[in-house]
Amino acid sequence: MQFRWLFLLTCTACSCFAQEKQRIVQIDVSKLLNARPVTTFAGNKLISWNKGIDGNGDGDGYLTHAAALFNKDDTAHALPDNPVFPSTRSHPEIQLHYNNADSVHNQARFVSGEGGFSINVPRKHYAAIYLGLTSSEGPSALEFELVYTDGTEIKKHLLPDYYDNISPKDPDVSYVATNLAKWNKKDVMAEKDHHNIHLLKLSIDPRRKLKSIVVRKAKGGYLMFWSATGVTY
Repeated sequence: MQFRWLFLLTCTACSCFAQEKQRIVQIDVSKLLNARPVTTFAGNKLISWNKGIDGNGDGDGYLTHAAALFNKDDTAHALPDNPVFPSTRSHPEIQLHYNNADSVHNQARFVSGEGGFSINVPRKHYAAIYLGLTSSEGPSALEFELVYTDGTEIKKHLLPDYYDNISPKDPDVSYVATNLAKWNKKDVMAEKDHHNIHLLKLSIDPRRKLKSIVVRKAKGGYLMFWSATGVTY
C-alpha cells in the first residue's frame, strides 16, 4: 500500500512538472537572426564573432566559456557553454542561440539606427513574452506593437545601455546574463566585466490570442535581439 501511494505521488509530481514545462514556449526566431556576436569553440579552434555587440557591430563581441579558456582568459566573465539559462524569480527558462557545436548559423539580430522586425509567435493566450536584448552606444527607445487576432496594442520601453545595471524602479527589465567581459575583433579581451544581456518582459492580455510582435527602434543606440520566450496563460 505504501509503495502504491509513493508511486501515485511520483506520477502526480511528474504530471505537474510536465504541465509547468508546457507553459514555457521558446519561440523559433531563427529566420530573423542575421549576426554571430558570440565567438564559439568548435573543432579545437575559435570561430570568431562576425557582427558584434557594440561599435555598430564592428567593436566587440562575447565569448563562450570554452572559447575563453582556449584563449587563456581563464578568469574571464564569459557566456556559459550551455545557452539555456535557468529560471529565476524574475523570468522563466531562457534559451539563446549560440552553440559551440555550430560554426555556421546566426545567433542574434542586430538593428543599427532606426529600424525594426516582426516576431511571429505560436497563436496562444500568453501572460507574458520575454525578449533577450542588448543596447549599446546608449539606450534604445523601443516600441512594441502586439498583434492579436482581434486587434493591436502598443507598448513603449527605453532599454538601458548594456553596461548599465537595471533600475529597481523598472520591474519589467531583468538579466539573462550579467557582468560579462567583451573581446575585440581579434578575440583579445577589451574589458573584463560589467556588460549584460538584458531581458525585457512584455505583459500580454491573456484574454486575447497573440499572433505576432512588431518591434520598432528609434535612431539612437545599437540593438541586439537575442531571444523570445513566451509564458502561456
